[in-house]
Amino acid sequence: MIEPIVLAEEKGNKFIWLSIDEAEMEKGIITNQYLLTVKDKGVLMDPGGPLVFERVYSTMQKFIKPEDVEYIFLSHPDPDVVSGISLWLGYCPNAKILISDLWDRFLPHVGVDIKMNVIRIPVQGMQINLNGDDLRIIPAHFLHSPGNFHLYDPITKVYFSGDLGAAVFPKGLWYIIVDNFDEHKKYMESFHKKYMTNKKAIELWLKHIQGLDIKIIAPQHGAVFEEDNVRKFIDWIKSLDKIGIDLLEEELNTNT
Repeated sequence: MIEPIVLAEEKGNKFIWLSIDEAEMEKGIITNQYLLTVKDKGVLMDPGGPLVFERVYSTMQKFIKPEDVEYIFLSHPDPDVVSGISLWLGYCPNAKILISDLWDRFLPHVGVDIKMNVIRIPVQGMQINLNGDDLRIIPAHFLHSPGNFHLYDPITKVYFSGDLGAAVFPKGLWYIIVDNFDEHKKYMESFHKKYMTNKKAIELWLKHIQGLDIKIIAPQHGAVFEEDNVRKFIDWIKSLDKIGIDLLEEELNTNT
């Protein structure tokens, strides 16, 4: 087990990466889970499924009591995000699920009573209050899912980006903090070109983050961007030309 890391700490807020078990690297795509605490309350981000539940739950308790988790934020509805949510609600009795109003109706299929446990995020995003601090839920639609959102804490200045910024490492390679961006971007390129919908979706997201003071970008897969690598990542994502549907159209036409 690799120990958790407090990525940022400011004015009583902590943004924490919740460790990883090396055994997970052989069982499926590697996922990152994060916890933001505001004093003694917390929000858990994309907690994952049964594969990682025991590890994430035990690590989380080093920083917060389960009953003090106020929100579980689900950036999009993939199984590596939502499939363990009924487990989480069983162990975190006061938590409310934050999910797009496009996707809440699917949660009963993973054992969730949507009449009791869900806060629906409108298409424009919203603010939530956690123990006196306002957090921003930022639209990132079609990056890669419709009803896709990110979470930003203006105190620690950490931006949880879901699948945006994801990297897929080759076998035998893993790290949690990006050191050499030019080396790292080759592990992101294929994922973004295949999973992100199109250039327009990126352009819309860039408008939504204008004016945010972002010191850290923390994706659900891959590695965390700090300081100057935040700027480099944003410049890189701007530079992508044809992705998703645009490339698929070319590929389909080539094969006909």
